[in-house]
Amino acid sequence: MWRPLEIAILLFDGITALDAVGPYEVLAMLPEAHVRFVATERGAKRTARNGSLALVADHTLAEIPRPDVVLVPGGPGEAAVRRNPDVLAWLRRAHETSRWTTSVCTGSLTLAAAGFLDGVDATTHWSSMDELAALGANPVPERVVVRGKVITAAGVSAGIDMALRLAQLEAGDDIAMAIQLVLEYDPQPPFDAGSPAKAPAHVMEMIQDRRRRRSGT
Repeated sequence: MWRPLEIAILLFDGITALDAVGPYEVLAMLPEAHVRFVATERGAKRTARNGSLALVADHTLAEIPRPDVVLVPGGPGEAAVRRNPDVLAWLRRAHETSRWTTSVCTGSLTLAAAGFLDGVDATTHWSSMDELAALGANPVPERVVVRGKVITAAGVSAGIDMALRLAQLEAGDDIAMAIQLVLEYDPQPPFDAGSPAKAPAHVMEMIQDRRRRRSGT
């Protein structure tokens, strides 16, 4: 029998917006779902794209101590999040009673830092697989990985797929398909270049060169 879900999506400065907003659009459509944006402090959290977009945390971590679903997005600001003892302590407490502990993109690095992925199959953005392994997880090149109550999604847009999978697990095929239909989630991109295995070599090199210049290496 269906029961309400309290869903907490972690926000922080330097977040990748779609990591949070994509799953939000799916999960907010679940029957009687209550989606909360949470952070160490209430208020606007600026996104990774030059801070030109802000998402608002209406609740502190302490105000939502035991959500049914925890979702950790990724983004450049995630590196600071995984070193924040307050966030890690909240995640560990929440994980004890959560029905699902989830991540999108590099959010899985924070789950690993909290100790949830030791020796566990998990995924992340393709550029962070080595970092995920260094934190104790077993990286797998899949778009969504379900291991027990932990669900990890690959980069950015994969969060929508992850949320639909979670909707299926919680509410069944028909509800999940209805949500997908209402959102008209029927991707037809102009290029088949959405993974390192498919992208042309020169495009991969262009991205990697930009990353090297940003990091100064």
